[in-house]
Amino acid sequence: MISRIAKTTAAAVVLLMPYPSYAQDVPGIEICTVEKTMERRTSCLQSNVDFLQKTINKMTQDHQQKLDAANRQIEALKGSFIALQKFVDDLQKKTAEELKKKADAPAAKDAAPAAK
Repeated sequence: MISRIAKTTAAAVVLLMPYPSYAQDVPGIEICTVEKTMERRTSCLQSNVDFLQKTINKMTQDHQQKLDAANRQIEALKGSFIALQKFVDDLQKKTAEELKKKADAPAAKDAAPAAK
């Protein structure tokens, strides 16, 4: 019975202990007009400029990577298109040759009996 009470008390003490939380400086746009002194306002504005430059640089890199990937895909599709186009041209030539042979074959048959 005592061990159950001791366990419950220990659990309650652990849960009620203050959890250390640390302040985090979350980067973002700040409202600089609330600052009273010119130095703090200037610092705030510079922080905003730095944040925006980092954001622009990151987005530029991300978009460049996407463009590069799209260009690679376009080149691969061009290669596939050229191969398919060659295949279709070969099929058309083959079909044209077969049609020509079929057209020539009956003419040869017709000419042979007439010669007898």
